[in-house]
Amino acid sequence: MPANAFPLGAEYFRVLPEIVLTLVGVLIMFLEAVFDEDQKKIFGPLTIVGLAAALGAAIAAGGDPGPAFHGMMVVDGFATFFRVLVIVVGLFAVFSSIEYLQREKMNGGEYYALILFSIVGQSVMVTANELIMVFIGLEISSIASYVLAGYLRDDPRNNESALKYFLLGSFATAFLLYGVAWIYGLTGSTNLSLIRQALSSGSAPELALTGTAAVLIFVGFGFKLSAAPFQIWAPDVYQGAPAPVSAFLSVGPKAASFAILARVFMTAFAPLASRWQPVIWVVALATMIVGNFAALKQTNIKRMLAYSSIAHAGYVLVAVAANSEIGSAALMFYMAAYALTNLGAFAVVTHVARKGEKYVLIEDMAGLSQRQPAMAAMLTIFLLSLIGVPLTGGFFGKFYIFKAALDSHLIWLTVLGLLNSAVAAFYYLRILVVMYMKEPVESAEANVSAGAALQFAVYAAAIGTLILGIFPGWVLDFATRGALK
Repeated sequence: MPANAFPLGAEYFRVLPEIVLTLVGVLIMFLEAVFDEDQKKIFGPLTIVGLAAALGAAIAAGGDPGPAFHGMMVVDGFATFFRVLVIVVGLFAVFSSIEYLQREKMNGGEYYALILFSIVGQSVMVTANELIMVFIGLEISSIASYVLAGYLRDDPRNNESALKYFLLGSFATAFLLYGVAWIYGLTGSTNLSLIRQALSSGSAPELALTGTAAVLIFVGFGFKLSAAPFQIWAPDVYQGAPAPVSAFLSVGPKAASFAILARVFMTAFAPLASRWQPVIWVVALATMIVGNFAALKQTNIKRMLAYSSIAHAGYVLVAVAANSEIGSAALMFYMAAYALTNLGAFAVVTHVARKGEKYVLIEDMAGLSQRQPAMAAMLTIFLLSLIGVPLTGGFFGKFYIFKAALDSHLIWLTVLGLLNSAVAAFYYLRILVVMYMKEPVESAEANVSAGAALQFAVYAAAIGTLILGIFPGWVLDFATRGALK
């Protein structure tokens, strides 16, 4: 339906997903105050309906691209792709959470409202065309994420996770704001297109000053991306937070941050590309090395997946370093493949961990192929995709990223990235060895079947991972059309 069919006009139509998510979140918070415990079971399905409605609104808004609210936000193919992605991530997170919250006896509406509000912030980030809007979106997402990380308030691990996330996140946000203030002082604008014009003009500010502003802004984004050397928070937060929250944090905020990082640097700071590309090159390599080599020593599977997430952030930064249309499309495809893979892997961990997350060591996966062969098979698909084995989404994701790097003549970064992928294979294959070649763990809860919602999340993620590996053109074509030019 065209935007002008709506009485509030095209601008409100273009932010309809955020409006839907906010209204559903507020409704859930209101119902939380009046419902009894049995009635609160409706919150999960209600959240799914709200996310589905927002997904439809995002797709519809993508059919009528253009700016909104004086150019502060923009709906284009790039924004629509990531907006759809973060909403889908939210859907998977909710499906993974329903059984978990019932098991932990914490089935409160505030959890689902926080998921929705965090996605609102992420959606604002990916559509932002203005640094102030970037900050607003980042803070909406971050504040909800801090609370989610400590949602099980009686669990010391959750408390530690939330506190570390909040303190370090607030520190990183200060860097971002300082960078925004600096670039505003230099160019007189916070609009990305106007900043680009100012930096391209004959009266552009001194390189040292604009470079400093760019570095400050990158530090703020680097924290959210868990890029080296700003990755120190990720292992502790992912290990301590509830497993479905760890899954959500490892994908949703990261996808939104990569989207806005690419837009800011490939739009506002495009005139400085020859200066920031080497910095991204070094950070990408350092992130891959830190993530992969630290993951080799982990015994806790959530912590291992956290370091794995750091390494994958390094791979995506390779696409940013390529600074090309192909690199932008590769970034989009990789984030879609990684989202499905990581959400699926964490969903299996959520099930195996059981109440209180007692079984989160890699050794607790022993004999999973005998105890629950279907879950073991699904986790195998996810691990092979994280390695980058053909016929999985992870393979084509890495292929397109390294192809973009080669096209941009980043030969050494490509070679070192491939060597890092070989290192990563070791710690992923170690889990497969434990699942298939060790005797089952003796436990009364070992053979408990997953609930319908969790099974849906696992199987849907596995099917999506395989579809992206067998028919990558479906997503890649859209990514190519929506890539940043």
